[in-house]
Amino acid sequence: MSGEIEARPSNWNLPNALTTLRIVLVPFFAWALLMDGGDSITWRLVAFTIFVVAMITDKVDGDIARARNLVTDFGKIADPIADKAITGMAFIGLSIVGDIWWWVTILVLLREWSVTLLRLSIMKNVVIAAARSGKIKTMLQAVALAGLCLPLRQVEGSLELLGEILFYASQVLLAGAVVMTLWSGYEFFRDAWKQRSGATA
Repeated sequence: MSGEIEARPSNWNLPNALTTLRIVLVPFFAWALLMDGGDSITWRLVAFTIFVVAMITDKVDGDIARARNLVTDFGKIADPIADKAITGMAFIGLSIVGDIWWWVTILVLLREWSVTLLRLSIMKNVVIAAARSGKIKTMLQAVALAGLCLPLRQVEGSLELLGEILFYASQVLLAGAVVMTLWSGYEFFRDAWKQRSGATA
């Protein structure tokens, strides 16, 4: 028994530190994105940088945790919360500045948080592996939101046309992200229902 307790990784490790950093970055990201009503080129670039750093740490902390066997209960709970906090703030902030329709943000956030809360509530009894559709959703969301964080409609002169093209390209990616968000949500609830039904049968 004591050997098993000693073998459990400590919560004080690099993956959990990166997860915590991602949560801490959320208010700074929101502040930068909303500065001057979202019209400041400099602060939009700061917001973009913070968002990209957060997305990179999301990838890195998971890889490190699995490679070094540093998966902890704290990480299992905090990691999805950190992910949803930074992407959720991006959706909300971009809706406030007028770059994403509010109905899109509301729809996506309802799906994301309902899946997260259900996953956390059934974690001890049912383990649902990340589906490919969920990974595609995450990638599309990250690229689309990062693109929309850039001051693409604030640039003028020779870069104005390029900014418009990249803005609408990001909107197309966002549309794909919304579709995959809804589809992966359906797959998650379907698989969760099947596993819970099987467990109680």
